[in-house]
Amino acid sequence: MNTTTLTHHTSPDFFSRVVETVTSFFEAVGEGRRIAQRYEALARLSDAALAKRGLTRQDIARAAVNGR
Repeated sequence: MNTTTLTHHTSPDFFSRVVETVTSFFEAVGEGRRIAQRYEALARLSDAALAKRGLTRQDIARAAVNGR
């Protein structure tokens, strides 16, 4: 039974799922950092500079998430 369990847990499908999960995690972390950087950059702008982009302070979070 241990051999069957070990074989099952070390199958290529298991490893590919682990790799996909880890990859997805780091991609999500990277996207979160990019959103945070966009938010910080937009938050530093004056109201006039935001208005030139068609934004208000209330729009900053949405714009950061949407990549504006």
